[in-house]
Amino acid sequence: MKTSCRLSAGLLLLASVAATTPVLSATPATSVAAARSSGNQSPAPLTIAGLYADHSIIGTSPEHYAWSTDGARLAFAWNDHATTFRDIWVYDTASDIKRQVTHLDDAKDGHNTAKTPAPDPGVTQLAWLPDGRIAFVTDGMLRVTDMQGHVSVLEAAHHGVRLLSGSPDGRWLAFVSDGSLWLRDMKARMPANIMVTGSADFSVDRMEWSPTSDRIAFVMADNRAVHKVEIDYTLDGQNHHDHVTRAFPGDPNTAFPVGVVDVAAGPPRWMARDNEQDPVWNFGLSPDGRSLFVNASDLTIKHHALDVYDVSTGHRQRFYQFADPTQIRPDWQAAWAPRGRGLVLLTNRYGYNQLYHIPTAGARPHPITGRAGKQGTWEIESFVPDPIHGRLYFTSNEAGYAQRQVYRIGLDGGMPERITQIHGTHEPVFSPRFDHMADRFSNDTTPPDLYVTALDTNTPPSIRVTHSPLPSFGTRTWADVRYMDYRSHVDNALLTMRVMLPPDYDASRRYPLIVGSVYSDAVRDQWGGRTAHPTWGLDQYLVSRGYIVINPGIRGSFGRGKAWNRPMLGKYGVLDIDDLQDGAQFMINQGYADPARIGIWGSSYGGLMTLMSLFTKPGFYAAGVAGAPASNVAHAYPEQEWIMGPPSGRDFPARYQRQSALYHTDGLRDPLMIIHGTRDEVVLYADTMAMAQRMIAQDRMFELVTLPGANHPWDTENLPQTRFAYTRLVRFLDFYLHPAAAVSPAQ
Repeated sequence: MKTSCRLSAGLLLLASVAATTPVLSATPATSVAAARSSGNQSPAPLTIAGLYADHSIIGTSPEHYAWSTDGARLAFAWNDHATTFRDIWVYDTASDIKRQVTHLDDAKDGHNTAKTPAPDPGVTQLAWLPDGRIAFVTDGMLRVTDMQGHVSVLEAAHHGVRLLSGSPDGRWLAFVSDGSLWLRDMKARMPANIMVTGSADFSVDRMEWSPTSDRIAFVMADNRAVHKVEIDYTLDGQNHHDHVTRAFPGDPNTAFPVGVVDVAAGPPRWMARDNEQDPVWNFGLSPDGRSLFVNASDLTIKHHALDVYDVSTGHRQRFYQFADPTQIRPDWQAAWAPRGRGLVLLTNRYGYNQLYHIPTAGARPHPITGRAGKQGTWEIESFVPDPIHGRLYFTSNEAGYAQRQVYRIGLDGGMPERITQIHGTHEPVFSPRFDHMADRFSNDTTPPDLYVTALDTNTPPSIRVTHSPLPSFGTRTWADVRYMDYRSHVDNALLTMRVMLPPDYDASRRYPLIVGSVYSDAVRDQWGGRTAHPTWGLDQYLVSRGYIVINPGIRGSFGRGKAWNRPMLGKYGVLDIDDLQDGAQFMINQGYADPARIGIWGSSYGGLMTLMSLFTKPGFYAAGVAGAPASNVAHAYPEQEWIMGPPSGRDFPARYQRQSALYHTDGLRDPLMIIHGTRDEVVLYADTMAMAQRMIAQDRMFELVTLPGANHPWDTENLPQTRFAYTRLVRFLDFYLHPAAAVSPAQ
């Protein structure tokens, strides 16, 4: 039966969310129990309401790991009953016992008068104190707990606390409040002292301790010259008038002053930079605390450099530099080499993101993980130096394009040793002595959980610390996830997509196909694939209704090197949507997909690609949904100049218009839904209104779902909004992609 009707007018404004929110089903656990009690052993059908319930079937991901200074205990934020609120847990490596320390979630009364309450994340940051207590942040307040769960406020005068960081020796506790850097001596038990004075527009953005615990390096975010954008919206019956700090291409951008402050006292010392608006990718103090490296580039990321400063004098030395006019990804990372032997650099200078050793200023980078110009077609995502044993740990896709496995290697190179073995995505956090590794692991069939591995010579299997999914998770049959390679029709480049097939897939049938959620870096062997949006449940729901869902790995993504990405320069909404189309066409050619029932959806940049796919490839897609779509790249953040190029030159503004959906609306022939929040600071709702006005004038039909007061991450802010928006999305796709009576209405 039909679940909606095509509009006769150009605009549908769903201003009242509550009026059309679907009736919620029972949680998955309740549904399974009910089915079993009635004699039916099969779980009830999946629903949007059940997948995005208050108690999540996939559980709660453990987060915010903090090792004690001796590496014997690991603190983390988690709960074992699948809600969003995380309490403090501690795992003891010697006894292999974990236990819950705080019970703050139990103390909540659950009362919230907001119509669309945001989820309470509970504990958001952790740091061990020298007396064995744990400092932590909840609701912006700095608190402390002992191992018996006795909680008290540590700094009552400070609100909005962030960047909580204990010194390597455990004595000092640093944090940021109201833009300023504060420091508390935990042995003296005195109130915190201000070390760097900040404000709302001039705030500490990042900080790093020296290994000797006597200095802190920091980077400020200076927005005093950045424009303020006004955003007006109505929420809960009240009118709001927000002023948002927001730069556009060509505007004065955020500046990043770099400084160092001594724990002993004294004013901060500022390090001179050629242009403080140049982004800082990372920075760090040397093992003796006397030198500071700054890893930076120009705004367009075409000129990369490492500078080393003498902290006492501020003298700067250019340690490394390289220019590449085709660079489009800033995957650079630097660190002091173990035992003071210069710097280690992660760079794609020679084709692929690999590790290199630079022993002295100006020296040619010496390959650690690959001989220059002859590496394999794999890349390193990040690395951590192990100063205790003089080696490097890194995370890489060497085992497969969608993999993230952990390896270690000596500074002089050789054959890397693979530490993790199970296919999927491993996210390591190392103990101070590098004798243990905390590993947040998931793969296509396993939601994220915490594992701990002992890093001795004969590494034993990882120990699973948490068990997050609800029991009902195991009663379900989830999507069959595969990876398929295909070729670009533009330049024959190798491409890979993540494919989700229905568990009862029938090779004799052709299925409706959803391309999306489309974005860069979308191919990953982890639960939910790309996790920037909580689409795991939406994808599983679509598959359960008889769709195939694919996530193509488009150019501009990590993992295949510089030459593979180079053609993307200046081609938002051009080469990327060709890569998407080629993935869908492959599925058609191989007999998986029905060519008359191809849908596409994405949000933000994914919304841009959805719009451009519909506007410039009419007839290929039967329907598309664009969430918070970046329709006008002239209103992107200046950092998008990596691909768009600067707003100047002979081909400007034509180059920007070519990459902006706003100027291609007359090509719309196929059904389009737009989902956008009125408070969006990243992609302005006014841009969607400007595009809507053009489409109305051109007699182009579309639907608009407006989310009152929603910001850019419209599907993560609160569960009622997520359920509503995803239900509207599925009903729209069902209407155009499914046969008339194939499915029941989305719920």
